[in-house]
Amino acid sequence: MKKLLVRGAIALVLGAALGVGFLWAVDNKDVAAREAAPLSPEQKLAQIEHGRYLAIAGDCVACHTREGGEEFAGGLPLLTPFGTIYAPNITPDPETGIGGWSTTDVYRALHLGKDKEKRNLYPAFSYHYYTKVSRTDAEAIGAYLLSLAPVKYEAPKNKLAFPFNIRFMLKGWNLFNFRPEHFKSDPSKPAQWNRGKYLVDGLGHCGACHTPKNIMFGDVGSKNLQGGVVEHWFASDLTNNKKTGLGNWTEEDIVTFLKTGGNNYSNAYGTMTDVVRHSTSQMTDGDLRAIALYLKSLPAGPDPKPSPKPSDAVMKLGQAAYEKSCADCHVADGTGIPGLYPPLAGNPNMNAKDPSSVIHILLAGTTKPLMGEGMPNYANLSDADIAAMSTYIRNSWGNNAPAVSEGAVKKLRKIVVKHAPKTAEAPAAPPPASEPAPTAEEAPEAAPAETK
Repeated sequence: MKKLLVRGAIALVLGAALGVGFLWAVDNKDVAAREAAPLSPEQKLAQIEHGRYLAIAGDCVACHTREGGEEFAGGLPLLTPFGTIYAPNITPDPETGIGGWSTTDVYRALHLGKDKEKRNLYPAFSYHYYTKVSRTDAEAIGAYLLSLAPVKYEAPKNKLAFPFNIRFMLKGWNLFNFRPEHFKSDPSKPAQWNRGKYLVDGLGHCGACHTPKNIMFGDVGSKNLQGGVVEHWFASDLTNNKKTGLGNWTEEDIVTFLKTGGNNYSNAYGTMTDVVRHSTSQMTDGDLRAIALYLKSLPAGPDPKPSPKPSDAVMKLGQAAYEKSCADCHVADGTGIPGLYPPLAGNPNMNAKDPSSVIHILLAGTTKPLMGEGMPNYANLSDADIAAMSTYIRNSWGNNAPAVSEGAVKKLRKIVVKHAPKTAEAPAAPPPASEPAPTAEEAPEAAPAETK
């Protein structure tokens, strides 16, 4: 971790130094307010409703709502390798929120990564994805947020190590990791595919978790959606690799997972549980199908290198721990129980090179998704038992992944104990009855409305 911080600091300093001149035009680029005829009351209500749906698709509430706090009032801690960033209040409170903002200011934040005063925002706010959101959609989101009841709450100050607490250094980050752009449809693809790409690569910002990061915590573009570590969870490979990704899933499997939090291959866990509860379970079937169509069109990521076979002693210890703690639900041969307990045999998450999620689940358990059952934690087991059980699961029934060390378990145990996962509840509001009529400038948002 210390090496990561040092390398990241050096990269930021050099980037800032090199980027002062180069980024002058980009950093001083701004968006002008649009001159348009005032909206009628009916048009304003339609814009707000459209923005409400887009805020759901963008999963705004999950990041901007602290545990026990009011929705969109901020304060949720976001853990990064460089410190903790607290999500701001985005209700229209004039003192602690965005009450003084206009819809143009919201568009500036999404498109350029700058606040009302044109200060750079930290990329924990995924503006490098939101920049693709059309202006019409961005302003609709702004209209919705500004229509909410104001909540007076000031989020804690960020706790970032030097020099990451200096906003000027974001010039260096932007130099290497960000270019303002608008989404461009591919005319050779159907409208539904373009809609899916718009949601995955833009508004849904899937790569923020599912793409590996460089030393500056920017995306490794050559490994788009091949899986990444965020807040000590491994976010799955979303490419069509049959061993580590979605290669064996059908489009319907993806839709079912996004709608319910589970399918016959896997259940949601970690922060993905919140994504399902607050976002994808409330999206229209048309948008879920568009996401599935786009994901299934992605090429498979590279196959992992075969891992050495663990020692017989470790596998024997792991098998004993598995049969005592796991076999009742996941079955002795790892096939699970459809609709309740996901299979571990052939499970892409078990075959991932990074074991963070497997260890995390065993130490912390999982909250109950919309489909299936949650899982209790096994934090009472020793580091050696959890390491052996993880290794056994990752190397049985056709699975093959690197062995898990006691040190890896011990390190993550300290973090899990310090940052215990929150317990989520089912969404209060039911999914919308129909897809809101889009009012967009580009093809993906111009798809016809579809009743669920």
